[in-house]
Amino acid sequence: MNPPRRIGLMGGSFDPPHLAHLALGRAARAQLALDELRWLPAGAPWQKAGRVVASPAHRGAMLAALLQDDPGSVIDTRELQRDGATYTIDTVRALQAEVPDAEWFLVIGQDQYARFDTWQAWPELLQRLTLAVAARDGQAPTPPAALAAVPHRCVTIELPAMAVSASAVRQRLAAGLPVTDLVGSRVAGYIDQQRPYPGPQQQG
Repeated sequence: MNPPRRIGLMGGSFDPPHLAHLALGRAARAQLALDELRWLPAGAPWQKAGRVVASPAHRGAMLAALLQDDPGSVIDTRELQRDGATYTIDTVRALQAEVPDAEWFLVIGQDQYARFDTWQAWPELLQRLTLAVAARDGQAPTPPAALAAVPHRCVTIELPAMAVSASAVRQRLAAGLPVTDLVGSRVAGYIDQQRPYPGPQQQG
């Protein structure tokens, strides 16, 4: 009997996707021995209501540019097509119904882990999958008190510290500064051509 497939899920607004996202995805695939890493760009992430700048179409296209040469990564656009707020639990329920025999991992950052008890139906999520938390620069992830009180499966992904964030990319774009070193040449080229963000002069 073959072992169950190991599938990782990595969600986010990806506004825009950047090289730290790519590094985390690759580290997760390697360290968790994933058969597949499924990227889930959020349509309307409820915890970032009113703060997502680029449209769903632009964010999906930028993510596709980032992952163009990244085997083992699959982009799942169901959340981009969903009306209303985007909740991870809805996606996990649907995916597990489609692939019932897989072993599932939710790849998140330390900041997401620290507030995981604010997620919709978080106790159910803990029952359905294993949390895979990025440990940047050797720092052990710390759960909030409510989460620490609930038994759950959690593994650590070792990841070097990277001074990259989506907000830093948007700030550079607003100032007309180049962003290739933060997002890579393909995403920078897309931003330069399609202009998904306001700014005086967007340059790769």
